Amino acid sequence: MRQKKIFIVDDDLFVAALLQDLMVRNTTHDISPFTTGEECMKELFRQPDVVVLDYNLNKKYDGASNGMFILQAIKKQAPKTHVIMLSAQERYGQTIQKEAAQYVIKDKDAFEKVANMINEMQ
Repeated sequence: MRQKKIFIVDDDLFVAALLQDLMVRNTTHDISPFTTGEECMKELFRQPDVVVLDYNLNKKYDGASNGMFILQAIKKQAPKTHVIMLSAQERYGQTIQKEAAQYVIKDKDAFEKVANMINEMQ
């Protein structure tokens, strides 16, 4: 399996750390966590293969953009980057229309689903 460059963007540091720990334990991927979409965008020049992006990003940091805005910005700047939206909300139609590769609802199996999706991507 080819090593992938993965960005995890979640304003909940605990969630980001859990997902990163799972990914590091099961793969050799290069993983970088970010707490805001703006931080992620500044590093997009590193050409990540996958961005795992929280839908509700702007809850903890004043002035931070929400996940839908960051999704659109990523697809504009790096259209070939796969984006997996991660959210507690069950409505996902708009994210798929905006070119998210996948939408995963945060439940007890969410991180395993994300890891499997990333491992299956070419």
